[in-house]
Amino acid sequence: MHRPDSAIDGEDVRRVVALAIDALRGADPQAWEAKAGTLEWTCWETLEHLADDLFTYAARFGLAKPPMSALLPFRTSSDRSGGPESVIFVDRDSGPEGLLTILEACGGLLASVLRTAPSTTVAYHVFGPSDPEGFAAMAVVEALVHMHDIAQGLNVEWSPPRELCEQVLKRLFPHVAIDSDAWETLLWATGRTALPDRPRLTEWRWYGTRGT
Repeated sequence: MHRPDSAIDGEDVRRVVALAIDALRGADPQAWEAKAGTLEWTCWETLEHLADDLFTYAARFGLAKPPMSALLPFRTSSDRSGGPESVIFVDRDSGPEGLLTILEACGGLLASVLRTAPSTTVAYHVFGPSDPEGFAAMAVVEALVHMHDIAQGLNVEWSPPRELCEQVLKRLFPHVAIDSDAWETLLWATGRTALPDRPRLTEWRWYGTRGT
């Protein structure tokens, strides 16, 4: 089925996850405990958090009527004080390859669920309820910017497709003017960097609800 060029869906999730895995496969296996960019999490924890995001996004659309006022009642935990609170964790003995396997599996799960979810379905998110396209865009943003964090810690190259960055900016950040490179603008919009005419943000959010 043909989709509008501006639409974002599960195939975009698959695409960005595949690009992330390709970028990370050559990383030093001893470097995963380095801090991820400006985060207080390690590179391992940050990628684990990304996989967890993709998994919990998928779970919302596994329900015929997703809840509109709260997250699903998963039990979350953390491996250490200050670490991310997550539902799923990767067996450390599996190493970086195991971590990438879980990322791919969670990305594929979300892509599959989004493909079958009715476009009118709406699910809860802390930044406002959203439809399958909105959650696809959220997942893409999570992958793009957390890969930026991880790439800094692992010292690997990460330069995502500009058209995909522009698509998610238009879908989730309607308040942001795209008057320069779309990737640099997305990094600014998510508090990662400053632009020549815009100081770095200390607070930010996206708008997943249509019409906001």
